[in-house]
Amino acid sequence: MEVKVIDNDVEKALKILKNKLSKNGLFKELKLRRAYEKPSVKRKRKALEARRRMAKARKRRHF
Repeated sequence: MEVKVIDNDVEKALKILKNKLSKNGLFKELKLRRAYEKPSVKRKRKALEARRRMAKARKRRHF
């Protein structure tokens, strides 16, 4: 991943980088890896995320 600094505006480049990383899911992944997650909890979380994605996809199709 690459972000170019234009006119020595490092603050704006950092903001863009953070935005890209959050959209990529890196911060979420880091948060999940901070502590051990039991396999049963992991399965439940993954199933919940899948349900949310499916609901979101269904919601989009109605428009």
